[in-house]
Amino acid sequence: MTDVPPPPPSYGGGVGKPALPNPLVSYWKLVVLERYAKFDGRSRRAEFWWYALANFIISVVLNLLQAAASIFVILVVIYGLAVLIPGIAVAIRRLHDTDKSGWWLLIGLIPIVGAIVLIVFWATDGPPAPNRYGVSEKY
Repeated sequence: MTDVPPPPPSYGGGVGKPALPNPLVSYWKLVVLERYAKFDGRSRRAEFWWYALANFIISVVLNLLQAAASIFVILVVIYGLAVLIPGIAVAIRRLHDTDKSGWWLLIGLIPIVGAIVLIVFWATDGPPAPNRYGVSEKY
């Protein structure tokens, strides 16, 4: 018997899917440009969390620019309005992946507890089997 090393895992690609070359940019473009106002279907954890990280980084940079020069307030407002709908849409699709209605997003209006519940829902892996919102992109 020969010792053949196993092939390297494809991180973030799921079963049979290759890994994205730059997941931070790729998932941000996927959410903002390709699925701008798509509220139906399911989103994987990777799609949601990579988008959240990219959005956080962009927001920090824009706020630093705003602190340096107040003219950047306009850019902060434009960016915030531009990503409002995609952010809500990906959050709802992530809830759909865990087989919960998008209306669960409103639990975030409850101070502290609502945010914790939403983070737990968003961090929970969805079932591999199809649910009422469609088939999982991961499986």
